[in-house]
This record gives sequence, structure tokens and C-alpha cells, in this order.
Amino acid sequence: MIEVIFEDDDIVVVNKPAGLIVHPAPGHADGSVAGELVKSRPGMAAVGSRERPGVVHRLDIETSGVMVFAKTQRAYLRLRAAFEAHGKVTKTYLAVLHGAPKPPSGTLETTIGRKPWDARRMAVDVPGGKRAVTKWSTLKRQGSLAMVEFVIETGRTHQIRVHAAHLGHPVVGDALYGDKAKDRAVRPGRLLLHAVQLEFPHPVTGEMVSFSACPPDDLLYIRG
Repeated sequence: MIEVIFEDDDIVVVNKPAGLIVHPAPGHADGSVAGELVKSRPGMAAVGSRERPGVVHRLDIETSGVMVFAKTQRAYLRLRAAFEAHGKVTKTYLAVLHGAPKPPSGTLETTIGRKPWDARRMAVDVPGGKRAVTKWSTLKRQGSLAMVEFVIETGRTHQIRVHAAHLGHPVVGDALYGDKAKDRAVRPGRLLLHAVQLEFPHPVTGEMVSFSACPPDDLLYIRG
């Protein structure tokens, strides 16, 4: 069962578990977050696209945390506009990294786009890339690992993962951009990335609303 953090007539905010895809995709026809929500909210099936009902933003399958879905077409259009405007929505993440960036806090601005020779991967400063801005702040270190907070001003595919690797400190458990040898020593079980807080204008009232999702137990390095 998916944890519902908040719900009204226009939106439903959930805590997405790791391992669950946001919407159906090749190889993942069943068991998506959107699909589960539509089962108990059939009106959502007509919101947005048929393939991605109610979906206004996404998290990678291994990433956990807070997400908002639209329950009406009006809410969908307004939320999409807010997420695409950059600056109206604040997305905060926690990640466990191999080592801590230096300095302990800062802002990274690059472009991000798909690698011409590998469509699965994104990279900084490739032809056709789009502006990507990530702020980071190291919260805690434990041995060779660090808990880092990321706030992204833009929403590019794999943005935090790409920027963390670009800083020289990839996210633990990242099969695409990470350090496999170091991951084998840690044995994380999944990508240790969690969307901890989401702030956005409510699509009907216009009021800024903020929701958070407690980090799951596998992000152990936030504790203590």
C-alpha cells in the first residue's frame, strides 16, 4: 500500500517507496504508483495522458520520497506549469554519497543532456544539454560516507546523480554513475536517494504548500 501524506479534491501527495515505478513503462506494465492510485481514484484515469495518469513529475524507480499527483485536469495543467517554470517549486533530497564534496556546501550550475553514445546516461556539458542548478549541503559524515542535502532549482533527468558524480562523490548504489567497487564494500541494496520535501503552489488556491516524507531505514547515515 502506498502511504498518502495529503489529499484533497485536486491533488494527492504520496511517499513513494523505493523499487516502485511512477507510471507504467516497458518492462513495468503493472505495479506503478499511478496505477495504484487510479484503482481507488478512477477519475484520475482521465487526467493528463492515458499512459501517465495524474503524473506531473517523476522519481527514478529506486528513489523514494514525496511526490504530488493531480486528481483533476485543471490541477494537472497548473501543476505542470509550476514545475516547468523553475523557481515556483522547491525540491529537497537527501543522498548518501561516497565521501563529502568540498567545500561542504555550494551550488553547481552546468547543462545536462543525454550522452550521444549512450542514451541511458545523462552527462554535463554535452551538445543540446539544458541548464541544471543544484545546491548541496553536507549534513553528516560517517567513515567514508556522507549524508548530503540537495536542493534542485531545475528538474533534469538524473540531475542529482549526475551532479554528485561530477563533484567526484557519486550517490551510493548508483549503477549508472556510481563507483561499483565502493558499492560492493557498502552493499546498499539500492540507490540511496530520497525526496524528503516538496514545496509548490497549490493548483487551485495558489497558496504555497509543503510536504515531507521521513527517510526510510536504509538511509541509516542520517541517524545518530
